[in-house]
Amino acid sequence: MKSLLDIRHGSVVVDLGCGAGVDLPAYAEAAGCAGKVIGIDHDQALLAHAGSSTNHLPTVSTIRADIHRLPLEAGTVDRIHIDRVLQHVHSPPTVLAEAARTLSPAGLIVCVEPDWATLIIDHPDIAFSNSYTRHVVARVIRNATIGRALPRLLDAAGFSVDAIVPVTAHWTDAVEADHVLGFRHVCEHAVIDRVLPAERTQSWIDGLMSGPFFGSMSLFIVSAHIKSRSLPSTI
Repeated sequence: MKSLLDIRHGSVVVDLGCGAGVDLPAYAEAAGCAGKVIGIDHDQALLAHAGSSTNHLPTVSTIRADIHRLPLEAGTVDRIHIDRVLQHVHSPPTVLAEAARTLSPAGLIVCVEPDWATLIIDHPDIAFSNSYTRHVVARVIRNATIGRALPRLLDAAGFSVDAIVPVTAHWTDAVEADHVLGFRHVCEHAVIDRVLPAERTQSWIDGLMSGPFFGSMSLFIVSAHIKSRSLPSTI
């Protein structure tokens, strides 16, 4: 990730949806004492954690804000990082347009997003596994197929795509996978809402938790730069 961002000494780096700020120290190290790192998130509790873990770093700051309306001046940012955030936001095009507005002409953006339609979970009842994935895409994740849409959305926001790196995450431990995918929680709510049948859902969950497990999903890392802005012709 850091290599795709290509952070230089003195860079201004913004992490949109920074959460607990786990990446901020690495960005600060790469940008050096002349750089500046800003983490932006709407969750005050996560920002408090980010602040407490970076308060010893003078070049790092955190801001509570809606990333649809960034509190940053136009053209003042060199690098923007967005990691698994666009899948949840109200309007990905608006967030990307704001990113384009704030980036300098030589600025870069790196986005990482999953495509939940690629989620596969092995189980003898393969039809139910497929139904589960369709349920997640249709009802659980707001922008479930954002991963595949990144190149198109970035282009529409004024970016030229430099690289697309597909990554397939996989799990062989059901408990570990559940921590990431939350399939038990999703199933519980789907049964309550009568979207998935209770008995078959419980049988599926029991099978996942008791037997050998395999699941996988694809994510896409896309880096892009601001398109050249042609100057108006003069006569």
